[in-house]
Amino acid sequence: MFIINNKNFFFLFSLVLVLSSAVAMVAFAPWKFGIEFTGGTLLEVTYPDNRPTRDELYEKVNVLEWTGTAIQETGEKGFIIRTKALAEEERQILMAAISDNGQVNVVEERFNSIGPTIGAELRTKAGWAILIVLIAIVLYIAFAFRGVSHPVSSWVYGFVAIIALIHDVMIPTAVYVVMGYFFIDVQIDVLFVTAILTILGFSIHDTIVVFDRTRENLKLRTWKEFSTTVGHSVEQTFVRSINTSLTTLIVVLALYFVGGETTKNFALTLAVGIIAGVYSSIFLASPLLVAIEEWQRKKALGHKK
Repeated sequence: MFIINNKNFFFLFSLVLVLSSAVAMVAFAPWKFGIEFTGGTLLEVTYPDNRPTRDELYEKVNVLEWTGTAIQETGEKGFIIRTKALAEEERQILMAAISDNGQVNVVEERFNSIGPTIGAELRTKAGWAILIVLIAIVLYIAFAFRGVSHPVSSWVYGFVAIIALIHDVMIPTAVYVVMGYFFIDVQIDVLFVTAILTILGFSIHDTIVVFDRTRENLKLRTWKEFSTTVGHSVEQTFVRSINTSLTTLIVVLALYFVGGETTKNFALTLAVGIIAGVYSSIFLASPLLVAIEEWQRKKALGHKK
């Protein structure tokens, strides 16, 4: 019952997190998008003699101060460099930078100008798809919880879950946008979008587990008050939620610290989202149900008077 009794504190904390995220997303605009969104140039090179590390190559390329540049290892001796659209003169500047002005043997394998793989039409369709999914979540939860529409409507469970999802997406997005402002290799790309979609799935699953226990306890009618029922439901699922999230987080952090460079930003975004998701399912979604029920009850008493 500690969480329910102190729900106003957790509401305030969540509001601070969301507002801070919104401010950061605006303050650090424009966002840094990857080549998948903007289009640009792809350069593949190999080092026949001695390939430098990815960090060493980044240091050479960062001197040029080209926003949105990404470097990926390929094979045992090569790199793929994705950057903005380059003219011939800029291509020569890039080759000079990565070869130490010709002192290091570098072989250019290919140089292509590529268009955005995620165009405006695809972004629009993706937006509509996400909207449809959110509506489907509300409809499904309303249907699944139709048997416990008292004292809170089954529709409320769906809308509360959506609020928790917004919370869980805004926080990692804001962290990523801020990082992209300070670090040149952090940009919104396909891996970031994949991480956000994964967070959505993880978060809604965790929230539904808590809601489902609330539904079972409401049917059993072990406790008369709704707040008490929700409080005990949170306590019953607390350890399960923490353990599930913690084990997932350990795997994601292992991917961040031990995995390849190309998946580090993906793993970091996922880690932040998992933490935000387990917090919202326990400390935001369920207390919000109680707050809505209390508001409805006070409103009904006011009408009777």
